[in-house]
Amino acid sequence: MSSTTSTAVETVLEVSGLGVDFWVDGEFYPAAIGLDYSVKRGEVLAIVGESGSGKSSSSMALLGLLPSTARVSGSIKLLGREIGNLDKRELRAVRGQQIAVIFQEPMTALNPVYTVGFQIVETLRTHYDLTPAQAKERAIELLEKVDMPDPALAFHKYPHQLSGGQRQRAMIAQAISCDPVLLIADEPTTALDVTVQAEILDLLRSLRSRLDSAIVLITHDMGVVADLADSIMVMKDGVAVEQGSALDIFQRPQHPYTQSLLAAVPHLGLDITEAAPAVAEKRTVEPVLSFQDVSIEYPKRGRVPAFLAADDITLDVYPGEIVGLVGESGSGKTTLGRAAVGLLPIKYGRLISAGIDISQASMKDLRPLRRKAGIVFQDPGSSLNPRMPIGESIGEPLLLAKEAQGKELDKRVEELLSQVELPASYRNRYPHELSGGQRQRVGIARALALAPELLVADEPTSALDVSVQARFLDLLQELQSKLQFACLFISHDLAVVDMLAHRIAVMHRGRLVEQGSRDQILRNPQDPYTQRLIAAVPLPDPVAQRERREQRAASKE
Repeated sequence: MSSTTSTAVETVLEVSGLGVDFWVDGEFYPAAIGLDYSVKRGEVLAIVGESGSGKSSSSMALLGLLPSTARVSGSIKLLGREIGNLDKRELRAVRGQQIAVIFQEPMTALNPVYTVGFQIVETLRTHYDLTPAQAKERAIELLEKVDMPDPALAFHKYPHQLSGGQRQRAMIAQAISCDPVLLIADEPTTALDVTVQAEILDLLRSLRSRLDSAIVLITHDMGVVADLADSIMVMKDGVAVEQGSALDIFQRPQHPYTQSLLAAVPHLGLDITEAAPAVAEKRTVEPVLSFQDVSIEYPKRGRVPAFLAADDITLDVYPGEIVGLVGESGSGKTTLGRAAVGLLPIKYGRLISAGIDISQASMKDLRPLRRKAGIVFQDPGSSLNPRMPIGESIGEPLLLAKEAQGKELDKRVEELLSQVELPASYRNRYPHELSGGQRQRVGIARALALAPELLVADEPTSALDVSVQARFLDLLQELQSKLQFACLFISHDLAVVDMLAHRIAVMHRGRLVEQGSRDQILRNPQDPYTQRLIAAVPLPDPVAQRERREQRAASKE
């Protein structure tokens, strides 16, 4: 099961004239048009572009994983063999053994009713003649290879018992179980924190050299591209608008779309806004949000003991100020955000939100807060009512607060849609008919409907492409300077926080380890955890990122 290496660099994948069309309402609509590219052993090709550009559709066509409404044309050669016209049985043999996929969301790609060990064993025994004991031994080896903590224990765990980073590792272990010659990584780091992301990128880099595989990386994160890719193909509206080496694309982009895509990428360390000095003037007014020695505990449930999610938190957010709250998953960021709008009870301390002391508040006491505070949730898909058109979802707060009805309500909904750059015609669409980024904008419009004094934004840019993200951040700054609401901006993207926040607070394991101005935290961090967090952020520049990676490796030795 060892990968073969050859002295001449072998072309693993050769795609020519690849087209993908989808049958919708009696007509074929193109998703990818005339794509030509090739990938050699040990090479990483990054396919970049916005949602709907055809990145994933064209890559899933390589594996025959598109729905029956899709039509694929052109040539797909794997190690010189045409695989575009194989029947299902032959293609199944190619999948897993020669081509493997790391999907964007491991929680939906892994089967929730089987342990991760069982799923890896199943893959191995499908393609190789192994006894259960041999397959188990090999599966634990693979979990070890992807740096899974305690592989023998992880083998018996179900997907929901692992963290996001561990689930991603389990899926990578399953993907590489048959030493594939081609690995397709579809947004492999989107849901991960920067420190976990850095580990997964190191892992992919080491696997590429160990297996000598070709990797097709599909992503909209240009920092990840700079860290991993050798060559880049930029897609827009199903067409490859530019191709070249990573260095050429980053330093000498030719196509206007590539130039605008790179210009939209937030860079950690670049001063985009000069808002920080203005905050000092606002200290004379009362904070809109004030945590004073606050502790928040999740109560005991069945056999699960009580858990202290946030401890001894002291943090203020003033009118017209954006405070960035950063840290890894499980650090307690979302807990603070939910408590700020009265969605979680306080165990100790005092919490004042929009002028209301909600430390010991009853449901009745919290009612006025619903008008004064808005929240944008991390997952827009689950926070919108699937049975309600988005126009009704946006208008619902206005209707319940008796702010508008009838034609006035329709007009306000259209204004809010326009503010978040969605056409008025979208008001009759349902959430499932929109992309992730569009749903996120609906969530933002809904949160701003009542012009709140406080806005809690929980990872609002996690589902957005860089250009959409840049427009959204401009929009948020514009709305905030006009409406002067206080904003608690929760994110693990430090470059976005750098671009947006006046002050930054860093959380680690339920405690605030450091807080201060943007420059203090990002340019001169004092806490070792903050230093580690900043060092793990990939820079959208291949040369600078290589230097950063080498420094990180040297510091570990």
